[in-house]
Amino acid sequence: MSNPDQNLASTFAFWVLRLWLGVRAVFTGLEKYAGTVTEQQPLLDEFGEPDINGAMVEVSNKVYGLEHYHGIPVPLADKFAAEPLLPGWALGIYDTVLGPLLIAMGITLLLGIAPRISLLVHGLVYVSLTVGLILIKQDGGIAWLGIHVALVALALRLVQHDRFSILKKW
Repeated sequence: MSNPDQNLASTFAFWVLRLWLGVRAVFTGLEKYAGTVTEQQPLLDEFGEPDINGAMVEVSNKVYGLEHYHGIPVPLADKFAAEPLLPGWALGIYDTVLGPLLIAMGITLLLGIAPRISLLVHGLVYVSLTVGLILIKQDGGIAWLGIHVALVALALRLVQHDRFSILKKW
């Protein structure tokens, strides 16, 4: 016979992991669409008024849009392209699907749609990212992804305590 308090604690633990992993995936996917736009604006004086000489300054703003999408960050893309174990065609596909896949994974986990399958996909994506970072010798990123994989594994152990999901069996 199980302890109701322990079951409730396990349910809460799963919900916290589900929320964290889901939010992490959604916002990581959205950040793939982030870019910077630089625009000129009038230089303001100490009173917040435009400079009387018409001086302008360049201001950079963070924006989101399809035109800014990079599944693989540009600095890393060059390193991956130089890696002989990563075929260019596969790298192109991965670059295209990574952002939308992260967003979809996060949404399915947040909504509780097939949480076991969603967590499995999370884990597989983190393992695939780990392989890429191993090949380009990014040890710090590998360690962070290892923590993510451990959190996914823990969530998979606790998913049996999930009380609210769609397609709970999956």
